[in-house]
Amino acid sequence: MRKQSSSLTTVFASVQWLFFIFANIVVVPVSIGFAFELSSADIASLLRTSLIVTGIACMLQGLWGHRFPLMEGPSGVIWGMLLNLSLSAPVLGLSLTEVGGGIATGMLLAGAVTILLVVCNLIPFIQKVFSPMVLSVYLFLLTFQLVFVFFKGMLKVNSDGSLNLPITLFSFSIAILVALLKIKGSKMVGNFSILIGMIAGWILYRFLFPLEQQISSGSAHLFTLFPLGKPNLEIGIIAITFLGCLINLINTITSIKAASNLLKKEAKMSQFRNSYLLTGLYTFAASLFGLVSYAPFASSIGFLESTQIFRRKPFIVGGALISLLGILPYFSLLLATLPITVGNAVLFVAYLQLFGTSLKSLGGYSFNSITIHRIAAPILIGVCLMTVGTELFSNFPPVIQPLISNGFIMGVLISIFLESIINWDTTVLEKKSVE
Repeated sequence: MRKQSSSLTTVFASVQWLFFIFANIVVVPVSIGFAFELSSADIASLLRTSLIVTGIACMLQGLWGHRFPLMEGPSGVIWGMLLNLSLSAPVLGLSLTEVGGGIATGMLLAGAVTILLVVCNLIPFIQKVFSPMVLSVYLFLLTFQLVFVFFKGMLKVNSDGSLNLPITLFSFSIAILVALLKIKGSKMVGNFSILIGMIAGWILYRFLFPLEQQISSGSAHLFTLFPLGKPNLEIGIIAITFLGCLINLINTITSIKAASNLLKKEAKMSQFRNSYLLTGLYTFAASLFGLVSYAPFASSIGFLESTQIFRRKPFIVGGALISLLGILPYFSLLLATLPITVGNAVLFVAYLQLFGTSLKSLGGYSFNSITIHRIAAPILIGVCLMTVGTELFSNFPPVIQPLISNGFIMGVLISIFLESIINWDTTVLEKKSVE
């Protein structure tokens, strides 16, 4: 009886991982395709390719890389950067294919450098640059960025710019339902609140709003080389992409350390090395196929804390199912009818847990009127930049506009700068004993 219950838990947990991974990645290739004005067939190709690569990436990380149940997927940092670069193309005097080609070159270079860092055993150097305080700043900024993205995704906007009130209220109702299931439901119901919210929201949405069009991933070719543009030497685009991908390496440290603390399993250096090696290879693949650079999702910690299911097997099975969806057009077409507003509503609730993870990362520190600048300055400046329009930076040199307007990257860079010029531990920071 207990074995049967365990098997059922594995099945439902695997399906829950399937929905979680899909909801996280479905909007990314579609939005990139629209931003770079690709044809509908090319967008469908990006979606299917993204499913296959993401599933394989998750399985390899779970089996050989960091070996934690942490989703490997398109980085939110790089995703936002690519969208900003596409919008900046007219200002920079470049075509979208020229911008896409520069991005491809930057990713190829970043992938090579990542692999080189592993080969030269420079992982400790990366960990030194991305200190514990920088990781905390990263977690807070990631929480705000994701919550902003998913909150906006819950709002259904009509073509004339007005708010579609019925669909918007429906998405908020789904978010409330998932939160209540987690807070008030039994342990079993709470663990599967995300899956319940996804499926219930999907069914109710199709019943209440049958005329709404969803993403189509119909028959599409796979693995098109450089769909955004062939590699070139647009130095400004290459530099910004390369810098963003290097900052993206912080995902691995943050995710593995957070998972290690949550699962109470000490992470070995070999797990960091293997994970970085795979991330470098995935960055190469992303460049080739027009995808967003990959990284372990620190936000997976919020999902794990919400479900309380920490086993690797459901995660690996979920990854296999995601790849299968990309391989079989019918199933990818079927799952692509999942309403984006429903997916965003469920993820919004799931990622509220990430804020708790951010707070826990500060458990070993105390702050005073001086030391508070160590964390407040990068976080608040980063959040402020996230909430202002990019047009405010039009007077800056076009080549640095995407960088200076990116609150996430700027916040992390400010934190790295503060940690490098001030010795907080010996001058102004009182560190608590965590024993």
